[in-house]
Amino acid sequence: MIEIKNAIKEQNKDIARLIMMAMTDECCKFFCGEGYGLDDFYRMMCHLVERDDSQYSYKNTLVAMDGKQVVGVSVSYDGSRLHELRCAFIEAAKTYIGKDHTGMDDETQAGELYLDSLAVLPAYRRQGIAQQLLMATRERGYLLHLPRVGLLVDKGNPDGEALYTKVGFEYLDDNLWGGHPMKHLIISTAPCDMH
Repeated sequence: MIEIKNAIKEQNKDIARLIMMAMTDECCKFFCGEGYGLDDFYRMMCHLVERDDSQYSYKNTLVAMDGKQVVGVSVSYDGSRLHELRCAFIEAAKTYIGKDHTGMDDETQAGELYLDSLAVLPAYRRQGIAQQLLMATRERGYLLHLPRVGLLVDKGNPDGEALYTKVGFEYLDDNLWGGHPMKHLIISTAPCDMH
């Protein structure tokens, strides 16, 4: 029986691995400076998940639990707080992965709960866990009084896009993030719109 819960700080290592799975190795490497790699990126993510003031904080994370094992994550935050929350990433990136990301493009804006990362362990996929996480994220947006949940899906990820549209996300516009062309999808958090 899978349970969706608020994450705790001690789950940082499992959460960091799942966030990196959502980002893909290629994207993680894209953010690394010369001579840095996935192990460095992982150490940085563990640090960022432990923090209270990071976009990747455990406080912004819902976990799918199978007993005591973290099998999936949904990381989301108020889009109006992007720049404030991103400061932790920019500082950590200089230390852990040797790159300054100060001029990074915005991936969200005010008025939406931004779904930054969604991932489920390979052995647990195709069991409806991602859908459970998406519905819990949508409810979180409603409780935070945000009118919609927004996310970016890589144009080269039709399976991901199919999952999001299946639960009701709709195309809003195009975006570019992490060196990839993306689609910006949204879903209303209004209870009358929930299936």
